[in-house]
Amino acid sequence: MRPARCLADTAYDSAALRAGLRTRGCQPVIPNHPTRKRKHPFAPIVYRARNIIERPFCRLKDWRRVATRYDKRAHNYHATVTLAAIVMYWL
Repeated sequence: MRPARCLADTAYDSAALRAGLRTRGCQPVIPNHPTRKRKHPFAPIVYRARNIIERPFCRLKDWRRVATRYDKRAHNYHATVTLAAIVMYWL
């Protein structure tokens, strides 16, 4: 199953990336970089949905152990992320 849209930050605003996404049948939803001369169409309402996913990841990175990935084994790291997510949901 291919995604219908690719939500990305302004840092990923390049003609090559946009063309590559379109050839794969994916609509790029990337805000225009302020220095861009030729503006591309942009759906700000769709882009706001990106914030819903980004917020929990930012909160997870507040946990130093998760952000720096102290756990070497994937199983232990998964347990740490799960514990952090439970505590975040609880509070």
